[in-house]
Amino acid sequence: MKISIITATYNSAATVRDTLSSVAGQQYPNIEHIIVDGLSKDNTLEIIKEFTHVAKVISEKDNGIYDAMNKGVKLATGDIIGILNSDDFYTSPLILSKVAAAFEDPAVEAVYGDLQYVNATNVNLVTRTWRSGSYKKEYLYYGWMPPHPTFFVRRQVYDKCGLFNTTLRSAADYELMLRVLLKYDVHAKYIAEVLVKMRAGGMSNASIKNRLRANKEDEMAWKLNDLKPYFFTMWLKPLRKVLQFNPINIWQK
Repeated sequence: MKISIITATYNSAATVRDTLSSVAGQQYPNIEHIIVDGLSKDNTLEIIKEFTHVAKVISEKDNGIYDAMNKGVKLATGDIIGILNSDDFYTSPLILSKVAAAFEDPAVEAVYGDLQYVNATNVNLVTRTWRSGSYKKEYLYYGWMPPHPTFFVRRQVYDKCGLFNTTLRSAADYELMLRVLLKYDVHAKYIAEVLVKMRAGGMSNASIKNRLRANKEDEMAWKLNDLKPYFFTMWLKPLRKVLQFNPINIWQK
């Protein structure tokens, strides 16, 4: 069983080494790591060349991160496909082995786990823990979603459900998971473990203006799939995030 990992990069020199190292250090033997770069102007590509495990690299103009992810999915030849952002990294060398083990059940079409946000300069400092919990379809109506960097699917899921919708600026990952889990009722399995650490890049919900903009995209994600959320769904989604923050560590450097 081959696992394809797609990483989109653009001027990612400050963080991509950790991402590449975490994939290169995986004990699972059959990994295809694909880098889709958006014509970086720093030394991102030079760093990538240091890692011989990388199977494919393309560097060309794109229409944003979700367009880059779509390019990666199209290039992937693995049985399983995952997305690892250029400021994310796996928490141990055993993560992809555990993902592969979960997919040994032929009924499982998607796998996800937990995620931790860490301080941008001190990755040992956890600012937020996203514990997904076991999945039920109705949870999506209460603002639940799994963290996208921990979300792996069989390649047939993309064939059946489609790629990322690039008309959305920030909610394309949310829309894809709504489509996969709710509209197409893909069977997902939860790994009760932190699979990925992500550097915190700022609080996207820090202002009412930002939250209203995000809410509009979240609403559009439901409409695009002919799904109807509850009236409170859009507000429970950000509330879940607030409850995940560690108030002791969030302001530390």
